[in-house]
Amino acid sequence: MPNSTTEDKNVKTLTLHSEDDTQRLAAQLAALPLTGSVWLAGDLGAGKTTLTRYWLQALGHTGAVKSPTYTLVEPYSIDQNSIAQKDGSIKPVYHADLYRLQDPEELSFIGFDEYLDEPNALVIIEWASRADSYLPPPILFIDMTQANSGDKNQESRHVELRLSKAGQAQGLDLSSFKI
Repeated sequence: MPNSTTEDKNVKTLTLHSEDDTQRLAAQLAALPLTGSVWLAGDLGAGKTTLTRYWLQALGHTGAVKSPTYTLVEPYSIDQNSIAQKDGSIKPVYHADLYRLQDPEELSFIGFDEYLDEPNALVIIEWASRADSYLPPPILFIDMTQANSGDKNQESRHVELRLSKAGQAQGLDLSSFKI
């Protein structure tokens, strides 16, 4: 089945039909020179954590990738020899899941601002809408929704990638994304 896409350098809509498609998307995300935050939205089971796991692996992380549902944040240090920049530095990546967040003020108590202020850091945030009044705008929005593919044994995912004004100002381009 062909993947549907919309063409635009600031918005891209893709349909993922398999885990291989999710891995391909993650590899393309890893190739972007992203710093700042990325907000992942979607219902429970939409594939946010799976995409993040593949994304971290595509960045070069070789260990386990744990869901931060209970810890709120899982930190990773990515050796940039393993990704596109290959400059030998270490890229800090933080995977946050704010689903269990009761009050956005909790983020200040755990020092979340430090993750966002760290130079060259990428902060991937699931359920960012629970703290959108606290968080600065992201570089990229990723919205994931489950879709029926007609095949009872296969579930597809619609993924919309949207650059924020900050992402557009950085000159990021989504037009080459394809599955």
